[in-house]
Amino acid sequence: MILNAIEQGEGPPLILLHGLFGTARNLGAVARGLGNQARVYSLDLRNHGDSPHDPDMAYTVMAADIAETMDAKGIASAPVVGHSMGGKVAMTLALTHPERVTKLAVMDIAPVTYDHDYNGYVGAMQAIPLNNEVNRKAANERLAAAIPDAALRVFLLSNLMLGGTDPHWRFGLSEIGGAMHSLLRWTDPADMTPYGGPALFLRGSNSDYVMPDSHDRIAALFPAAKIQTIENAAHWIHAEQPLAVIAALQAFLF
Repeated sequence: MILNAIEQGEGPPLILLHGLFGTARNLGAVARGLGNQARVYSLDLRNHGDSPHDPDMAYTVMAADIAETMDAKGIASAPVVGHSMGGKVAMTLALTHPERVTKLAVMDIAPVTYDHDYNGYVGAMQAIPLNNEVNRKAANERLAAAIPDAALRVFLLSNLMLGGTDPHWRFGLSEIGGAMHSLLRWTDPADMTPYGGPALFLRGSNSDYVMPDSHDRIAALFPAAKIQTIENAAHWIHAEQPLAVIAALQAFLF
């Protein structure tokens, strides 16, 4: 699958991957921060943004999407940066196609299985009636019971497309919901070998996604990896501490 890409900046290519329920535009600050030194390709992963939908969301399949999109853009290899789910896609690409990944940067995710449950988010969004009478305020109120975090609701509702004759969610809710179990898991790709290239794992100091008990797994799969903490940030480190994240990525990538 060839993915939708937002391109900006000048220089050698760099691939940027968003997290679950996100889009390429959610990493806009990072893309702009790196665009002075690279041609940044921010990709919408399958079932997100303006990329095609498909029920298969295995990480090996999504990693293959990145490779196919790189081929379409004439990119033989590049640094790959991914946040959360996008970080798992980036890790899988590095493990299955190491020749395509010159450097790997992973933001607040580890190669482990998580017990977070986002099925309630999917159900709440699917329950919003998509008709010409729906508006963002009413949709926000309907989500409040299942999603009490107001900032998270705003983030999710940025994918609700209103104002035309066909109100719709920009991401594939049924496809994401059907794949949720596998998205939260991590299984080492078949026939992989550890990725020996440069790797940076950025974690938020207030996040529970990259805990000490995951460090051995990181080291086993990415023996050259360094783990760096971004202070005063939780899981969305690029949104909460964009300058610190950009500085860390610049130091690592360039």
